[in-house]
Amino acid sequence: MSALLHVENLRVSFPTRSGMVEAVRGVSFTLGRERLGIVGESGSGKSQTGRAILGLTPPHAHVTAGRLVFDGIDLLAASEKERRALRGKRIAMVLQDPKFSLNPVMRIGEQIMETLAAHGRGSGAEARRRTLAMLEAVQIRDPERVFNLYPHEVSGGMGQRAMIAMMLVAEPDMLIADEPTSALDVTVQLQVLSILDRLVAERGMGLIFVSHDLRLVSSFCDRVLVMYAGRVVEEIAADRLHQSQHPYTQGLLNCLPKLGQSHHPLPVLDRKPEWAA
Repeated sequence: MSALLHVENLRVSFPTRSGMVEAVRGVSFTLGRERLGIVGESGSGKSQTGRAILGLTPPHAHVTAGRLVFDGIDLLAASEKERRALRGKRIAMVLQDPKFSLNPVMRIGEQIMETLAAHGRGSGAEARRRTLAMLEAVQIRDPERVFNLYPHEVSGGMGQRAMIAMMLVAEPDMLIADEPTSALDVTVQLQVLSILDRLVAERGMGLIFVSHDLRLVSSFCDRVLVMYAGRVVEEIAADRLHQSQHPYTQGLLNCLPKLGQSHHPLPVLDRKPEWAA
């Protein structure tokens, strides 16, 4: 399987009053046309890794890498114009909360059509037809009605599916999904995962699935990267996650509640300084 994305020694740092702080420290991995999970606690660098790949890191941040190549394109050497042409068209990112990602003063259908217009993938009646088809593809029952609604008029689950439709309508080769199901109830979560799974299988799309839910990632993804303090501490096949060797991964797994066992006291992760070294 040929790699779609090569990431080598990716580093992302931010200036603070006390000096530069590294949020991502030497992350390396490849992505084929598969489902790659990235897990870890809040602040471990998962989202910043995805944003750096897409070129959405804030301007004041410092991003370096030994190699950051998407389908033969050097992302670090690419101009901002070239990056904009890739974003949405070939690489897309679903952010965590649609409330902060959808434009509150634009109808949902107009926002999805705007993606097609921005990348020359259709306009007018053709863009509307493709938008309605994509809303239906993400299992929105009445796409005509939702097309004309504003973001505040839909539920969180429907807003998240609209966001996924917006990111997928241009048929990208790679999707970065940052906690796409964390705000959804279990039923809708399964529907969203089914949509993503089908797109990887049918379109041959590469998927980076960022999550804190180890159980979800172990059942949905092909491979898993475990991040701690900006570093990848372990890479393992998803179906072997329960056999992990790193004490941090084992600690995360041990903190998961288990049926039939007492929940008191709640397990606490005993962090070691050497994990961040």
